[in-house]
This record gives sequence, structure tokens and C-alpha cells, in this order.
Amino acid sequence: MPDVDGLNENKEFFVDVPVSNAPFFLKGSNALDWGMQNRLSRIFTPASGKTVMLAIDHGYFQGPTSGLERCDINIVPLVPFADALMLTRGMLRTTIPSSAGKGVVLRASGGPSILKELSNEQIAVDIEDALRLNVSAMAVQVFIGGEFETQSVHNMTRLVDIGNRYGIPVLGVTAVGKNMTRDARYFRLACRICAELGAHFVKTYYVDKGFETVTASCPVPIVMAGGKKLPEYDALEMAYRAVNEGAAGVDMGRNIFQSEAPAAMIQAVRKVVHENIKPSEAFEFYQGLKAAEKKTFAK
Repeated sequence: MPDVDGLNENKEFFVDVPVSNAPFFLKGSNALDWGMQNRLSRIFTPASGKTVMLAIDHGYFQGPTSGLERCDINIVPLVPFADALMLTRGMLRTTIPSSAGKGVVLRASGGPSILKELSNEQIAVDIEDALRLNVSAMAVQVFIGGEFETQSVHNMTRLVDIGNRYGIPVLGVTAVGKNMTRDARYFRLACRICAELGAHFVKTYYVDKGFETVTASCPVPIVMAGGKKLPEYDALEMAYRAVNEGAAGVDMGRNIFQSEAPAAMIQAVRKVVHENIKPSEAFEFYQGLKAAEKKTFAK
């Protein structure tokens, strides 16, 4: 029998205080299971509701992209500054320290290389391996308007069904072929299809005109894709505009790891995304870190 002597009978049940049940902080995610929400909280920072994802999954169809030739040298030092990493299971297992403590968005589709028709993808990861890797989400490419559009959509819906069963969110990535128009009308279509068919968040490109209509018409969070390498100021301005037009963060790759000072650049991007500082201030911050970095290496 437990010893009940000395137990305090004057317990405080706060009977006059209503039970608190705060809604989840992410758009369209309040009805998700606890495990789903917990995993999304590893990707999106609860304090700001935003994320800075570092995309290094390019090699799954491009091979050793410039800046990703040696991820152990070029990428691992950047990991502390990212909220989450978007990458393949091969790169995760071989290169990223398991102690990094970052959210992992696992590339789960693949198949063709740049030498073939890119839209001809299949699901390329088993759910059991995703669970073994303790990933925060799985990412699948969706080629709206592509040759294998229906197949890629089915890849996503199958992955959503599996993810719902095991509590792992799915990121729908809107892919754009060489001959497709990149405008708000197209991205409204692509993002809405991904969300309607179950994607828990969507990654898409920024457009100068009408991006706010893309984010407004999508009922789940949108993360802006960094796209091709831009001058650092332009990349910071694009991130600033995207966030202020409704994006829940960015997933940048080439605009970070191909920068002249990648560590400085990712920290400047964080300032824009999480603190909403203006591009001019972020660029000045970047230049200061870059100069300090050069002095350190010059010693």
C-alpha cells in the first residue's frame, strides 16, 4: 500500500479557470492528429509560424549540383542555421549528423534523371524507412500539366494515405516543366489541387504578380521555393515579398549554397523570414557577416 500520510489535502483544481485548448498555429492544420502537428512543429517555428528550409535534394535527378559536390564540407556547417532540411535518405544517412536536431523533409519521389522525362516519377521511399529515419515530413513532386500529371498526382495521394496512417505529413511540390507558364493562374491551380487532394503543406515558386492570390486560395501553408540562383539582394527581396504575401516560409537551396558566403546568406534569410526585416537591412547584415567570415579565413 502507498504511504498516504502527510498528503496535502489542499489541492488546487482551478475550478474557476476554463480549460485551455489553444488552436494549432499553422493554417489548415488544427484538425490534424497530435503526431502530425508535432512533426510540423519541427519544420515550422511555433514562435513565428514560419520556416527556413534548406533544400539539398537536387542530386536525386541532377547528380552532384554545383555547391553540393561535397555536402559534408559545404552543407553540414549550414545545418545549425536551418529550421529543416529537404533531402534524400541517401544524403541523410551518409552525411547529416543524427545529433543535428533539425526537422527532416524527406524526398519520397523519384525515378527519371535530367536525361529523361522528369514527370515520370514514382514513390521512391517505403513508409517503414521514413519511420526508421524519424522524418518530419515526406515530399513528393506533382507535375500539373506534365506528361505524367495523373501518375504524379496519384503518387501524392497514395503518399498522403500512407502518411495519414502513420502520422507523417506530406509536402506537395509543384513542379514546372520547361514549356509551362509560371504565373499566378498556374500556381493557383497546382497548389489548390495538391491541397484538395490531401497535401498538408505545399511548396511552390514565387511570382511577381498575384502571388498573394496563390497563398490566399490554398487552405494549407505554402512554402516558397528558392528556384534558380539570384544575386543575394534579389533573393532576400523575393523571400521578403513571399512571406509578406502569405508564404509560411522558404525552402532555399541554390540561393544559399551557391552564395559567395552561404553561412551569412542563410542567416540573412532567417532575419527576413522570422523577424520580417526589410531586404536592405538583411543584405547589410549579410555583407557584415560575409566580411567577418573573410577576416576569419584570412588569419
